[in-house]
Amino acid sequence: MTKTLPLLPVPGSGSGKTPLGRWFKAGGPGGEHHAEKAQPWYAVLWLTGVDYFSTLGYQPGIALLAAGAISPLATLMLVIVTLVGALPVYIQVAKRSYIGQGSIAMLENLLSGWSGKLLVLVLIGFASTSFIITMTLSASDAAEHIVKNPLLEPYLEGFNLPLTLLLLALLAVVFLMGFSEAVGLAVAVGVPYILLNIVVLGRCLMEIAARPELIGRWQGNLLALGDWTGLVLLAALAFPKLALGLSGFETGVSVIPLVKGDPEDRNKPAPEGRIRNARYLLTSAAVLMSGLLISSSFVTTLLIEPAAYRTGGPAAGRSLAYLAHEYLGELFGSIYDVSTIAILWFAGASAMVGLLNLIPRYLPRYGMAPSWVSYNRPLVLVLFAINALVTWLFNANVEAQGGAYATGVLALILSAAVAVALSLGREGQLYRRTRDRLLSIYFWLVAAIFAYALWDNNIERPDGVIIASLFIAFVLAVGLWTRLRRATELRVEQVAFADDLSAELWPKLVGKKVCLVPLISNAPTPRERKATQIRTYYTIRNPFAFLHVNLRDDCSDFTSGLRLQIRQEGENFTIEVFGAVAIANAIAYLSELMDPVSIFLGLTRKNMTEQSLNYILTGQGETGLMVYQILVRYWEWTPGEEDVRPLIFLLSE
Repeated sequence: MTKTLPLLPVPGSGSGKTPLGRWFKAGGPGGEHHAEKAQPWYAVLWLTGVDYFSTLGYQPGIALLAAGAISPLATLMLVIVTLVGALPVYIQVAKRSYIGQGSIAMLENLLSGWSGKLLVLVLIGFASTSFIITMTLSASDAAEHIVKNPLLEPYLEGFNLPLTLLLLALLAVVFLMGFSEAVGLAVAVGVPYILLNIVVLGRCLMEIAARPELIGRWQGNLLALGDWTGLVLLAALAFPKLALGLSGFETGVSVIPLVKGDPEDRNKPAPEGRIRNARYLLTSAAVLMSGLLISSSFVTTLLIEPAAYRTGGPAAGRSLAYLAHEYLGELFGSIYDVSTIAILWFAGASAMVGLLNLIPRYLPRYGMAPSWVSYNRPLVLVLFAINALVTWLFNANVEAQGGAYATGVLALILSAAVAVALSLGREGQLYRRTRDRLLSIYFWLVAAIFAYALWDNNIERPDGVIIASLFIAFVLAVGLWTRLRRATELRVEQVAFADDLSAELWPKLVGKKVCLVPLISNAPTPRERKATQIRTYYTIRNPFAFLHVNLRDDCSDFTSGLRLQIRQEGENFTIEVFGAVAIANAIAYLSELMDPVSIFLGLTRKNMTEQSLNYILTGQGETGLMVYQILVRYWEWTPGEEDVRPLIFLLSE
């Protein structure tokens, strides 16, 4: 068994020193999946379904605005892309990411170093766009359903913005108090909503059957646009504008850890039962939603006049609710409104869970977020502030947010398709499987379709890519600024011994017993030269501990574990350190563990700007000065031992 050393306390790791700090940390850390026990896939389905199915609240209306009479054909195109494109992509993602990390984690594993991290940060920007707009758009649509309810409209007309902000504040309060039992609540919200939609759609189809002239009028509107070849082309061109109907797949992957598998899963390299049931979950959600999308698009196109679904009309943002009131009465319509408001609000909760899992999983680990981002409560407050700002900028308008939402959704699905194509390509080469290579080509074609959809959406609705770019720029700017500020933290997550001899020798180094001398090379000649140089100018009574740090191949990580190999040569010692991501931080950490009499640090006297950049990117640079800065910062955080600190000597090379 590998022996390890106790870790030093680091800033942010202890309990809060103020009542507010303790309250923030009492909310628990983020970056983990729900603490609920695993449940059958058909129960967990509703947890992803509240995000996916809730789009029925606004998707048919947006489809009407975007495509008009060809909305059913464009929706059919969307369904085809869903079933032969997005669904197979995420079935493959679920197979490779059964712990719920999704396509972003797949790409992170496929691309190492700073290139991989920059890609992850860009995708986090797109994911943030998707999840933030999910919350703001869903709350805005819920407010639209409240305001347009015939019983409430005389009192609340024009109050969309305050109501939306109130719903978002309520969402934040729920998460500040602690959000639990998500699956049970999702079932209670999702099942009635789907049943009510089936009733509404059934009643509308009966109305269409009783009035065949509606179909004739629709066919006439279609023929006025061209022949069937032209209509299919128009539907293909309109399909990207309907991309909101593709939401929910990334959420579907994130809830996989909650899916119950087989008892034998624990004895297998991969939980085959959970993966199989996750496939059932994703397929069932996609098939059910596809049927609802086609039906809702058909009935809204035939039964709602253009003046009603245009911006500001009584059906804008609530086309199915409008039909529920129109054909099933005010009482049923109000019940439908309540159910729609509930699932839209819960869709915001699902998106909040997604961000509380996503952001702490990556940014703190990259050193690109303050340590408090790892805790739910302060992050919830930040997300609420961003939600409020976005809602205010869009004036709580549902249609205005559609482009930004589609951009985030399409970018995530495109990244998933690319991740799957790359994975299958590598597996096909590694295992020489023709099937995997053919599948890789297929998923590259799927990726091309989503790339087209993303490009077309951004051309048609540039506000989406502008919003996403702002989120990406914000993530990158905050990440870079935070990484620079946190660069002088100790940045070590574990210290282990390479062998038993190293563990036996370690006590001889601890507690004012040696002088620590970091070296670029731990070969005998540099050690002898450095020892002679030090003894020439200083009186030394203690043995030397010569320390050499070996960096990892990938120094873009913020923290790492260290492995120590210690040997004794006469009265002196040599320490080889393996696995560091930054030389200066490893030296500072080990000096604090050892508590040497003194530390002799060399100075290179090279250009400090270049050295600083070298330190940030590769963990090297002007090591002597950086060790001094790191130790001083740590000592300021741990006051009270100034009289026993080691002496630090900076030697010119």
